Amino acid sequence: MSETTESSLSLFKNREFVALSGTAFARSQAYSTVLIALALYADIFNTSGAVEGLFGTAFALVQLLIVLPLGRMVDTHNAKHFLLAGLGINVLAFVGFAFVGNATDVILVRVLQGAGASILWLAGSAVVGELSPGDSRGRWLGTYNQVAAFSSLAGDALGGFLLYAYGFSFTYSVLSAITILAGVMVYFFLRDNPGGKKDPEEATGIETLRTLLGRTPVRALVIFRLGFGFGKMAVVTFLPIYARTAFGMNPLFVAAILAGGKLTKTLLQGVVGSYTDRIGHKHLFVVAGALTYAIGTAVIPFAGSATGVLPSLSLSAFGETVTLAPAFFVLFGAYAVIGIADSLRLPASMALFVEEGEGFDAVAASLSLRSVAWKLGEVVGPFTVGVLWDAASVFVAFFTAAGLIVLSTGIFTALYSVDSMPRTVATPGD
Repeated sequence: MSETTESSLSLFKNREFVALSGTAFARSQAYSTVLIALALYADIFNTSGAVEGLFGTAFALVQLLIVLPLGRMVDTHNAKHFLLAGLGINVLAFVGFAFVGNATDVILVRVLQGAGASILWLAGSAVVGELSPGDSRGRWLGTYNQVAAFSSLAGDALGGFLLYAYGFSFTYSVLSAITILAGVMVYFFLRDNPGGKKDPEEATGIETLRTLLGRTPVRALVIFRLGFGFGKMAVVTFLPIYARTAFGMNPLFVAAILAGGKLTKTLLQGVVGSYTDRIGHKHLFVVAGALTYAIGTAVIPFAGSATGVLPSLSLSAFGETVTLAPAFFVLFGAYAVIGIADSLRLPASMALFVEEGEGFDAVAASLSLRSVAWKLGEVVGPFTVGVLWDAASVFVAFFTAAGLIVLSTGIFTALYSVDSMPRTVATPGD
């Protein structure tokens, strides 16, 4: 076992890190399982591309509305309470999904799920950033996100199997049990007020956000997140739906496609996080990851043209013989490339935002800006791509998503080169 791997695994001797990782595990597993379920709902309710886009937009819209006030509240109140509340909201969302009867119901429950997921992501990331030592923040954040990536992989594998074998209700019961267990760990293992309460007059106010946005590196990161969020969330929303509705793949094989990206992301993210600590130049990791993601995105629509190039493959599972269409291999490969891209980009991106926020004692505020930019892209991206798909073609839809990623990466590179981020940031009083 390598020194880097041992170093990452040693974090699990820390009970608080285990508790925080439990929230990431529950959040990501639920997110991945529900994405497969959305593909089934799209098929069952025979939805249009625009409505399918709303499955993603509804999830993001509520997050966009709450993320800035939520960031202030996490900075100024007990983050442990927010983690417990987010887990409880997710359980309520699972109950709602078990009883949906049409596409409108799905959209409404996605709003509830979005609120729970936003609380868990922001509070969990902020606490990990606050508790981690400064010289190993990349390792903490990388390993924390590696847990989320592994959980997402488990959500694909376990969630896909449960949906295939037992249907919606039992699957949501399992997700509820996992989420409740995460809540128990937070309650008993995590210290009270883990992030430390800031003075409401000083933390996460409008002036703090303006100060952060006054820095060129922060503006570069925000613009990048906006364009990247547009492209990535279009992929996340529509790839499972494309596999189900265009090629008739059952939940197991939709899950297998998603697992390709989750596996590469799980294996690489913690290691890359450690490399960013040692090598520096984190913005270059962001650029490399984004351009790699654009390549994977552009490959997706070629799945429909794979029939004349790749052979079909028949597999027997659970007493049934299933034929894998050539499209499966194209989608699997594209998403595996996307997993590598996220491993390059994500630890560096999070560390850059944490470093900026730390200089003003407002890590949650900085992460809020990161999330707001993402949510703007996530709100617009899925719906826009769905409309383009309805009006033009799958190629136009995914090429547009890839193009926005490349454009935002170019703007980020140009702005970041003007005023690269220093290792320490002056406080407002300096």
